[in-house]
Amino acid sequence: MAQEEAKPTGPDLSLGIPLDQLADGKMLVGHVGDEDVLLVRRGHDVFAVGAHCTHYHGPLVDGLVVGDTVRCPWHHACFDLRTGEALEAPALSPIVCWTVEQRDGKIWVSEKRVPKQPRPRGKTMGSAPEKIVIVGGGAAGFTAAEMLRRQNYQDSIVMLSSDDALPYDRPNLSKDYLAGSAPFDFVPLRQEEFYLENDIEVRLGQTVSKIDIRSREVALAGGDKIPYDRLLLATGAEPVQLSIPGANQPHVRTLRSLADCHAIIEYAKAARRVVVIGASFIGLEVTAALRARGLEVHIVAPEKRPMERILGPQMGDFVRTLHEEHGAVFHLDDSVIAIDGKRVKLQGGGTLEADLVELVSAFGPASSLPRRQVSTPTAGSSSISTSRPAHPASTPPATSRVGPTGTQVRTSASSTGLWLSVKGRPLRSTCSAMARRSPPCRFSGVSITTFRSTMSVTPRSGTKSRSTATSPARTVS
Repeated sequence: MAQEEAKPTGPDLSLGIPLDQLADGKMLVGHVGDEDVLLVRRGHDVFAVGAHCTHYHGPLVDGLVVGDTVRCPWHHACFDLRTGEALEAPALSPIVCWTVEQRDGKIWVSEKRVPKQPRPRGKTMGSAPEKIVIVGGGAAGFTAAEMLRRQNYQDSIVMLSSDDALPYDRPNLSKDYLAGSAPFDFVPLRQEEFYLENDIEVRLGQTVSKIDIRSREVALAGGDKIPYDRLLLATGAEPVQLSIPGANQPHVRTLRSLADCHAIIEYAKAARRVVVIGASFIGLEVTAALRARGLEVHIVAPEKRPMERILGPQMGDFVRTLHEEHGAVFHLDDSVIAIDGKRVKLQGGGTLEADLVELVSAFGPASSLPRRQVSTPTAGSSSISTSRPAHPASTPPATSRVGPTGTQVRTSASSTGLWLSVKGRPLRSTCSAMARRSPPCRFSGVSITTFRSTMSVTPRSGTKSRSTATSPARTVS
């Protein structure tokens, strides 16, 4: 979420600064009027762009300049210095670009450049696929659809989501929105008008029952079949269910979806004490959010220090002290063995009373699609197939190995039309390849997995728009 506006700092760039004040490869923050501007020098070129990341308002001056791009220090969003375009997640919106002049040994920044207007929509030229179906309505699926349109793919895009809400900023569900300090308008990645204007069909409340890669059809639980030329699996991750007796009670909650968040908020209105099981990032974020609502929060976790495995003992002690200063109570080196009504029983023999219990476990690949083992293609193979090719394909395990290191395995558009995300492969190039029929994309010694939906993205401008549809299956098109 963007921070409160502060007065601009640094030199007034409209009055010019000496060129030798900005060394090659360095950055400097100044301002034009009331707006912060970041200057970046690359050889003889000087770029002037917005000084803050469009994701969570991170200061780009503390980031990295890589070629003609700048990367945010907070979540590694990447922007093109020449165009301002957001090249990599989690940012979606571009940064502003300014006009720069070099004269009389000085750098002058004058006015904002007019953003390049998208080309009018029409039929895609060439042999591009006519229909791309995206299974998954999280941030990854949304970003893929948005990038396809940004890359001027003009034909049909259909998103199938089991959620009942348009794609939203999932990380905010454990932070400001849960704490009550952010309005609902901060949650959607884009308002409904975006999908209408970009002709992206979003079908909500839809569960995929199977995928037939031979006939290139996605079967829905309701009986509908959706044909495709390209298919992207972006089902994301879901919490691992813990086998704790009593964990199926209504006041015992997990947090993944917007509906989960709303349920926790409703329970919190009447609750006095909360027990959070788990001291991970999300567990501690939930703790902070519920403390902000004035609830008494107890955290139960098996480790001796929160976050010690990731951050080390010193930072673990710091994190614990920080939360304790804000009223949280830790029960570490312990675990929950049962939940009996409002009584949470601990392995160490203690019992905690709780009006609300929040289970925070590890996440694994979403298993809404049945899984079958993906066969390992041999060198020179031109397709990825299931081990039972006569049966419908399904989501592979997240760590299925495709080929030994150094072996080039390619997906063939003429074989299945099935596309999976590849670790380390930028979304932009994946979407560009997906929108073409040929040549097929080559992957070298990588793991294939579904797109994860856990990237953190903040909403952009637009009016709040909620559907009044009463049907559990909702379509925006």
